Amino acid sequence: CSTYIRRHMATHYNEPVDIASSSLTEEGTVFGGEKNLIKGLENLIRLYHPEVIGVATTCLAETIGEDVPRLVRNFRDRHPDLAAKIITVPSAGYAGTQYEGFFRTLRSLVEQVEMRPERHGGINVVTSLLSPADTRWLKELLAEMRLDCILLPDLSENLDGGLSREYRRLPAGGTPLERVAGMAGSRLTIELGIFIPSAWSPGEWLRDNCGVPLIRLNPPIGLRDTDALIAALVSAGGETAPRLEKERGRRLDAMVDSHKYNARIRAALFGEPDFVLSLARLCAENGALPVVAATGSRTEGFAEKIRAEIAGVMDFHLASEAAVLDDCDFEAIEMEAGRLGANLLIGGSDGRRMEEHTGIPLIRAAFPVHDQVGGQRIRTLGHSGGLELMDRMTNAVLGRLERGFRGELRDRYCLEEKPVPARFPPPDSRAAVAAANRRKSETHPCFNGRGGEYARLHLPVAPACNIQCNYCTREFDCPNESRPGVSAGILTPEEALARYREAAGRVEKLAVVGIAGPGDALANWDETRETLRLIRAEDANATFCLSTNGLLLPLYADEMSALGVSHATVTVNALDSAIGAKIYRQVDYLGSRYRGEAGAAVLMANQLAGIRRLTELGVVCKVNIVMLKGVNDLHIPEVAAKAGELGADLVNIMQMIPVKGSAFEGAPLVSNQEIGAMRESCGAQVRQMLHCRQCRADAVGRLDEDVSLNFRNSASVAAPASASAEAAGAGKPLLFAVASKGGMLVDQHFGHASDFYIYECRGDGVRFRERRGIGAGGNYCGGADADKAGRMERIVETIGDCQCVLAMRIGESPKRLLRERGIAVRETYDRIEDAVLEAASVGGIPPGKA
Repeated sequence: CSTYIRRHMATHYNEPVDIASSSLTEEGTVFGGEKNLIKGLENLIRLYHPEVIGVATTCLAETIGEDVPRLVRNFRDRHPDLAAKIITVPSAGYAGTQYEGFFRTLRSLVEQVEMRPERHGGINVVTSLLSPADTRWLKELLAEMRLDCILLPDLSENLDGGLSREYRRLPAGGTPLERVAGMAGSRLTIELGIFIPSAWSPGEWLRDNCGVPLIRLNPPIGLRDTDALIAALVSAGGETAPRLEKERGRRLDAMVDSHKYNARIRAALFGEPDFVLSLARLCAENGALPVVAATGSRTEGFAEKIRAEIAGVMDFHLASEAAVLDDCDFEAIEMEAGRLGANLLIGGSDGRRMEEHTGIPLIRAAFPVHDQVGGQRIRTLGHSGGLELMDRMTNAVLGRLERGFRGELRDRYCLEEKPVPARFPPPDSRAAVAAANRRKSETHPCFNGRGGEYARLHLPVAPACNIQCNYCTREFDCPNESRPGVSAGILTPEEALARYREAAGRVEKLAVVGIAGPGDALANWDETRETLRLIRAEDANATFCLSTNGLLLPLYADEMSALGVSHATVTVNALDSAIGAKIYRQVDYLGSRYRGEAGAAVLMANQLAGIRRLTELGVVCKVNIVMLKGVNDLHIPEVAAKAGELGADLVNIMQMIPVKGSAFEGAPLVSNQEIGAMRESCGAQVRQMLHCRQCRADAVGRLDEDVSLNFRNSASVAAPASASAEAAGAGKPLLFAVASKGGMLVDQHFGHASDFYIYECRGDGVRFRERRGIGAGGNYCGGADADKAGRMERIVETIGDCQCVLAMRIGESPKRLLRERGIAVRETYDRIEDAVLEAASVGGIPPGKA
């Protein structure tokens, strides 16, 4: 055990630490260790001439019940001239942690020193294990406030001393024994630790046996805890200093500067319980979320105090869970850190294995630090120390963000499976791939120049879109409309496979399988990919075609080619960001929303890069251009020329179809003559498509004969297992009304929603059903308060068949009214499908309504 103590202390402080060992082997201990202990004490006194000796026993000595205090008394009887004080400390090596062992030592010290009860004006300050640098800060604070203080312990100099020519076996410094004896006469004890067990608290012993009042405070790491300590010292007679206010001001300024970055922090905290609580309070003050708070000690009240402290910051982060662990090991901490998405570890260097396993950076801020230098200079206390620690935390997360944010965001938002190699296929095979794909164009009704007898099948598996065009609204139950973005429903990949099987048996010359929405095929890449995979396994010769706005093409072009996509249509309406800003209201890209020229620029750059990459891979490309009178009509020749330059085989100039509710609902239309003239003008630069029918997202059959109505309610289309269970009497699916700005995220306040996205959940499956407008009167928050009751009634009437409402925020009044109507409410900020699944899994949602 002495070897363990020496290694931890010497490597943490990077200073030599002399510790004598009694060398009690199993045999020596079992048959009595008195001889070895006495020999060790005699050698220690002869070599060091100490004033006080600590005898710590553990493991075997405690297991067999060795009476060490009796052995020490016997030793003193044999050495009546001994001046050194011998303090015995029992420490059960099979239980407890360094936290309990540390305070057991301090308690043994005050119990066994002959106390002097004479009253004086000083105060006692008892601390947990601090770095010498933090101890020096505390001593400087007490001196600056002109307080006579007895500090226990004081490691400020004797384990962080300066270099000298002469080696001192016992370094100078520390709290003298006569000062410890004077603690009984102090007028106050401040213990920096609220979880210190009563049996091992020096402050409680002094209070109960010497009448010294006791105050317990958190270690002063955070702003509030530092303020609390200074206030307690002022109440004890300390003088305030201008420097303290300046330090506090600097800290507040730094908190304002860094709060926007700290909101990224999801920290796993571990260490002594007082340190973890103080660190959790520091995180809460600065907007960081502690997702794990753990200690190895068995600590009463730890979980309650931690959860009470981080409740507010969890609400700010819209987090539903955090793990609070005591009496735990590093394996449990690592598991919870991974499960809850921690991106920062904060504790001692014994957590370095977690850093190695998970790749999460570790901030070493507590004892012990024995894999790096500088453990003795770590600062956490006070305004300056807490700020230094917060800067280290913020910069660790910023550094990780700067090093890997593009790859991480790409993986998070776009590729949940392993991406295909970046240069697929090999260059020497691309010509062959391109030639094979062009041969398929002969049977592709959109690319062969005539349509004719060949049929296509559009599978509506992609409801979400990542841009908002001013001429578009996406509808899902419009059987009488034939235009892009319209579908009678949404299919799962399994349902899409069933529809393909049925269409292959019923539709003559079915040549092409396409995914054209009703949103964007690449914005729903998981569903698109799975649909292609299932159909390819069914039919190795199927021709695949995708339609997209091109925003995510640079990310998915290679994987599209690897999956066998031979044809692609990309809608490009402008190359000038000022013109694009008039066409696109918003662009959602990699977790950020762009508007105006910035959004148009992001979109257009990705469109051009994506088309170039597709043509390099041999994918046959068509560029669609919506002709908008007075907006992009004079700009179209430039777009068409660029498409040809990038290798597109075909350009399709289309008339805008006015859509009720869109921004361009009343915009002027171009005539057929104007469309024809534009096609003729651009035909000299790139081949033109002249036979487009602007098909629905669920179209089936030839271009001039859409038979999709025959398939929309087909009983032969396979349903997922959960739906089959429903048909067998397992109950109706759960319906969710979602407040969303764009149909991708639960990202809208309930009171701001003028319509709701309706999703249904069947077992483990989620799919979009429809979009419902509230009707006249607008959203709940608009207008005078007197109108809100009527608007709430319209909302309930609109979503009354739903079991749950999902919104980013919702006021208490509408929340109460919805619950009274039997509609559950959940506040979250998440991808819609994930939020619906989570809400369905946690329970508490009313059963389906008739």
